[in-house]
Amino acid sequence: MGALTLADVNYTYEDYQQWDGNWELFDGVPLAMSPAPTLTHQRLQSEIIRLLGNQLEECQQCQVLGEVDYKISEETVVRPDVVVTCGETGEAYLTKAPEIIVEILSPSTIKRDEVFKFDLYEKERVLYYILVYPNDLKAKLYKLDGKAYLKQGDFLNQSYTFEDLPCPISLDFEKVFQRFH
Repeated sequence: MGALTLADVNYTYEDYQQWDGNWELFDGVPLAMSPAPTLTHQRLQSEIIRLLGNQLEECQQCQVLGEVDYKISEETVVRPDVVVTCGETGEAYLTKAPEIIVEILSPSTIKRDEVFKFDLYEKERVLYYILVYPNDLKAKLYKLDGKAYLKQGDFLNQSYTFEDLPCPISLDFEKVFQRFH
């Protein structure tokens, strides 16, 4: 009998809840998140949450959250950097696809964010997916059009309005990146 490999094990959300540290779970396979986010990563995340949160103060249907578990299935749990969710009723984790997901890329997560999560969020019908590149002070924004993401553009200092949410909001990328120029 051969040695047990990771491919032989199928972890679930119940297992995931018991682990120390920061993990994500893709089809039963645990993936460690990178070491603690850099200060730049944390500042970008805080700025995006602040800018979106200020606009949602009066909105009863939508909220902005940082690093919350999004449980897609018993075998798949991700923890996006920023989400905007509308009509969410879960307590311990998100129970439905958020309207907007923002991932701030780091060298150790770039492939996961650009490939695996891109495909996963598209399949789960997340309306908007934003990839933020801290080293380039740039964001790539995608919008779900039917079943596929269409790139809305590369944003350096432009603003984008999310008009098809219950409470329309916008994200001014000049303000997101202004502290880093």
